[in-house]
Amino acid sequence: MPHLDVNDTTLYYEDEGTGPALLFLHGWGTSGRTWGAQLPDFTQDHRVVTLDWRGCGRSARPVRGNTTAGVVNDLVALIGALRLDRPVVVGSSVGATFATELGVRRPELIGGVVSVDGPGYWPSGMRAEQAELTDGLRRDRAGTVAGWVPGWYAPGTAPALIDWTVRQILDSGPYIDEHQTAACDYDPRPALPGLRVPIHYIHGELDVPIPLDVARDCAARTPGAEVSVITGAGHMPHQERPAEFNAALRAALTRMATAHATV
Repeated sequence: MPHLDVNDTTLYYEDEGTGPALLFLHGWGTSGRTWGAQLPDFTQDHRVVTLDWRGCGRSARPVRGNTTAGVVNDLVALIGALRLDRPVVVGSSVGATFATELGVRRPELIGGVVSVDGPGYWPSGMRAEQAELTDGLRRDRAGTVAGWVPGWYAPGTAPALIDWTVRQILDSGPYIDEHQTAACDYDPRPALPGLRVPIHYIHGELDVPIPLDVARDCAARTPGAEVSVITGAGHMPHQERPAEFNAALRAALTRMATAHATV
């Protein structure tokens, strides 16, 4: 299995296909497996890298480095080690935060960002809920995760998908909870007007953890950005409505490629 040693940890990744590079980043506590419905399509004409970022999936679970800066540094190292040629970085939830921050800090390394139900900032009414969540993870991790994750998905989602997501999170390291604590103070909006890479927002219509209005607000502040809404999906549209999501992602990639060709 492919592993890469970077920044005092070991990362698991998968690298398939040829063509323009895509780097997929999963959300909090899950793994690169969440992109399983995208791989058969996009590996036909892209080089697709999926990563289990530190603390999750098949990667190591270090005590340190579980911050946005830590993960972004890992991404910089990964892009260099794999010689990825300005990949478009597709990030889900906090993975969208990592992708956006990579675009802010190292725009020369990537060709664009696709933010999937992120990056999250917390409207004032949600900050108390986030603080309660982080406290619950400390007191009763299994119970808190089991009670929280169903709300990621739209009504009618298969219970097996929800249960699988819960299992992935409980299999990940507890040190990733630092990301939940930091989320209370994260706000990408001041940096978005100066973003030097194209960004597109794909968002589930029924997302509860990060409402659709967050993506619309971010897009309004980002030059040239647009929002694609996946009807009937919650926080994980790439799993809930894969056909619609894949079509929206392909359209976003086409727009980015056209924009680059005209520069």
